[in-house]
Amino acid sequence: MHIHELGMDRTPDPDILVWAAAENRVVITHDADTMPDYAYQRLRAGLTMPGMVVVPDVMPIGRAIERLALLIGGSFDDEWAGLVRHLLPG
Repeated sequence: MHIHELGMDRTPDPDILVWAAAENRVVITHDADTMPDYAYQRLRAGLTMPGMVVVPDVMPIGRAIERLALLIGGSFDDEWAGLVRHLLPG
């Protein structure tokens, strides 16, 4: 799902994370500046955070899809809870 499809494209990051937690959705984002900080704030507050993958803006889309497919295929849904992972651009 994409936030635009949900009509949440102007929704503040913390509210997106509230939605993701309620829906048990791992967040995939290009926003390395603020989104991980909000995820960590949720964790410090004892709130659920089903997981996050930060994809660098400079990563070609094909490579990003390949890496995300490997991550998804090689893990169980519950492994992502509370984790923030950054894909390396290289």
